[in-house]
Amino acid sequence: MKVLDLRCANGHSFEGWFASDDDFMQQNGSGLLQCPVCADGVVKRMPSAPRLNLSGAREPRPASAPMAKTPGSAAAAPAIASASTPASAPAAAPTADAAPADLQAAWLHAVRELMHRTEDVGERFAEEARRIHYGETEARGIRGQATPQQREALREEGIETVSIPVPLALQGPLQ
Repeated sequence: MKVLDLRCANGHSFEGWFASDDDFMQQNGSGLLQCPVCADGVVKRMPSAPRLNLSGAREPRPASAPMAKTPGSAAAAPAIASASTPASAPAAAPTADAAPADLQAAWLHAVRELMHRTEDVGERFAEEARRIHYGETEARGIRGQATPQQREALREEGIETVSIPVPLALQGPLQ
């Protein structure tokens, strides 16, 4: 497998794993690649050092620097998220000096949480939002699709909505 550094037209960086350069070119030329952050289909390969993902091979681990201890105190341990951390655990809010990759990861986590905690009503979004607003059905979090005209009509009725671009990769079953 070849691991390539990719970037969308909006500047979001991400990795792509491909069987070969030809595989990347074919998928990109066919419009099959999308940014996992904004779903932009204009994806270009960035210069990077070659890296192959070979089964059984492991990346070298950097040597850890020893932690200093002051008398009477324990060394501070780095915070590490384990595989057993539940997906619904709140993520730390990114700081202003956070790396773009950290911001992208936080955004994807927030979108996954939103999708997990809301009901997909699809094309019936405007109708269902009205039913909830006017008390015809139980209040709950919903998501779906609405045209700009439907969103404007909802706003005029006092029903607030938020448009969030969801990459196609997150719209199906999560792997």
